[in-house]
Amino acid sequence: MAKIIAICNQKGGVGKSTTAVNVGAYLALSGKRVLLIDLDAQGNATTACGIDRKQLHKDIYAVIIGDLLLAEAVRKTGIERLDLVPASLDLAGAEPYLMNLPERETTLKRLLEPILLSYDVVLFDCPPALGMITLNALVAANSTMIPVQCEYLALEGLNSLLQTINLIKQKLNPSLRVGGIVLTMTDFRVNLAKEVADEVKRYFKDMVFDTSIPRNVRLAESPSFGKPIHLYDPHSTGAMAYQLLTQEVITKEFEAANDQALR
Repeated sequence: MAKIIAICNQKGGVGKSTTAVNVGAYLALSGKRVLLIDLDAQGNATTACGIDRKQLHKDIYAVIIGDLLLAEAVRKTGIERLDLVPASLDLAGAEPYLMNLPERETTLKRLLEPILLSYDVVLFDCPPALGMITLNALVAANSTMIPVQCEYLALEGLNSLLQTINLIKQKLNPSLRVGGIVLTMTDFRVNLAKEVADEVKRYFKDMVFDTSIPRNVRLAESPSFGKPIHLYDPHSTGAMAYQLLTQEVITKEFEAANDQALR
């Protein structure tokens, strides 16, 4: 069954959608069947995959409220083996809807179960909040990927998120683990970025991916053209960084798991 990875951080503007789209694209290019589910009403992952949100008739909100099966909302993207369940502004109404449901924390997990055999990886692009949608994603997930921008305020938010993950692990999803913390928008010519990166690595040690994502103009431009960086500029530093990060994800999520299963 599919590995389910929630890409989350309650702080906005740290590169969640960029990470979700580009890791998803490189996983697909490596041969994995990938489903990216956009859980953010801003729909940045949807736009970055080249889908016009104004033209959407089938999205994740319609799935959550029971108008569609999840499989009916799946869209193809410009990359083979990368599928998307898009999001629109309607998703803002999902929080109050979920609050009134019985077993509300497991809604997304139940909706996801029928399609898990069709994919190797499911990626959740979570909203910048620790609300009911993010809670649902963490209950459904096997692991998390946490993008963190190299600034001091990001460290405070990271501790809060890890405490939330531990609570969910204790009460709702015992198999949930932190798959890794990825440093984003790095510019190590700036002393502050170096200091924050060193602090994150010192405190969180092996949780931190070796690959960090640099500030890169081409990477910042690619969503406005509706393309993952592989299609927009595969030779840019941003593309090379996401390719390396994705190899780390494959090693952690698939190769390490296979080695453990063989023992």
